[in-house]
Amino acid sequence: MSAQHLRNIPLKLYQDFLTAQGCVCTRTAGGHQHWSRKDLLRPITVQTHVDPVPEFIIKNALRQLGVTKKDFLDWI
Repeated sequence: MSAQHLRNIPLKLYQDFLTAQGCVCTRTAGGHQHWSRKDLLRPITVQTHVDPVPEFIIKNALRQLGVTKKDFLDWI
């Protein structure tokens, strides 16, 4: 059984995923975007100058969104 990792996820694909989850980019400051959704306690911050997106950033966002790793990989 091969383990799938959250590595090498392109920035554009990650942004598309956040949009599909109902998030909206509320502001861009420096090299960061802040994505929000009504039910989130705090915004999800994405570094726009780092591509591919680091795995720990994706894991933190999935936790905030209440989405499993499997659901994310199925969406891809």
